[in-house]
Amino acid sequence: MDIDLNSLSLKELKDLQSQVVRAISSYEDRRKKEALAELEDAARRMGFTLSELTAGAASRKTRSSAAPKYANPANPAETWTGRGRKPKWMEAALKAGKSPDDLLI
Repeated sequence: MDIDLNSLSLKELKDLQSQVVRAISSYEDRRKKEALAELEDAARRMGFTLSELTAGAASRKTRSSAAPKYANPANPAETWTGRGRKPKWMEAALKAGKSPDDLLI
């Protein structure tokens, strides 16, 4: 399949380009479907479904929320877990001479 690209007009080149993009996309889709079918067959031969085998693969571990560890003595509703950046009330209390143990809940 030899095409003399130099003999084509700009419109013909752009048409050819769009055809190539569609062909590549179509090819990739076909290959993915073939791969998926092969994987489903292999799983079925082993007595599973593909979704059973991949159920845990997509889940990510999430960090559980931590319980508050410190409380603002002036306003006990303001708490801090000890993770991340120190709140301003914590920094102010430390500058005032309090220790982190003084602010424990």
